[in-house]
Amino acid sequence: MTDAEVGLLDVAVGVLTRPDGRFLLTQRPSGKPMAGYWEFPGGKLEGEESVYAALIREFREELGVEVTEAVPWVQRIFSYPHAKVRLHYWRILAWQGVAHGREGQILSWETVGHADAKPWLPGALPLKRWLLLPNWYAISNAADEGRAQFLTRLDAALARQQFSFLQLREKSLESGAFERLFREVQARTREYGIQLLINSTHPERYWHMADGVHCTTESLLTLKDRPEVPWCAASCHDEMSLMLAGQIGLDFAVLGPVKQTPSHPDSAPLGWERFCDIIRNGTVPVYALGGLERADLAEAVRRGAQGVAAIRASWVVEASHRAGSDPGAD
Repeated sequence: MTDAEVGLLDVAVGVLTRPDGRFLLTQRPSGKPMAGYWEFPGGKLEGEESVYAALIREFREELGVEVTEAVPWVQRIFSYPHAKVRLHYWRILAWQGVAHGREGQILSWETVGHADAKPWLPGALPLKRWLLLPNWYAISNAADEGRAQFLTRLDAALARQQFSFLQLREKSLESGAFERLFREVQARTREYGIQLLINSTHPERYWHMADGVHCTTESLLTLKDRPEVPWCAASCHDEMSLMLAGQIGLDFAVLGPVKQTPSHPDSAPLGWERFCDIIRNGTVPVYALGGLERADLAEAVRRGAQGVAAIRASWVVEASHRAGSDPGAD
């Protein structure tokens, strides 16, 4: 145990989302520290209890809900006047029962991006951003496909609502060709309400014209502060770079390659076990990257990832896969 961990209380936090997309908040009752604040349900681990066991117990005792499937997501440390806590945020994928306040607490089902309950407990605030993230992060491949073919595939994917976040990567395009492609892609993403992030190899002016920047690992290592853009992400390959992404306050990261991939033929794949080891103490949501297909999405979520980031698999049009409805590159 490090000095920073002395006196820490481990707390399991469950994010329970209904099929209609609304998520559950509970209000801290009178008599508890910070009464009146809204938080995600959960509670302290008891003895040698695991996070999952604590979630099952707390949801049963406080809400009358039986958690049947939950996966790790992110963890962070917060210091309150009454305690220093390490919050283990888990996503609940399946449960039984009807939630009700068994300890007199008030419940509220809130809409992502439009939550009415306030004030939020500081430890709950990061989830306002994280809940906006989809489970699929698309990455462009116009240089490989050719501009016309890529735009055709982009139009088809947008019409089918295949994703809601897109990274315009295109490191090899010369400036004139990139400028033209950027204008064409930006017009389409604005029409469909897609968040467009620009790879950091391109001039900063594009980051501000779009919705943010996706930093390469190299540019991440040079950052001292978070770029002042709506969304900021980074490519990571190890614990150090992922820790740095959290320290700077980035919104999410991608980590890979998990499997062998044509875009990085010389990079040894991490494999799922190593991927899990790296993200275990991560403080931002992480997408699994590298050689992954739509069929790998459920496995990625089960392993604790936000979802999958992909180049080639993003341009296979599948009507059954819509942004936000899925389970669970540099």
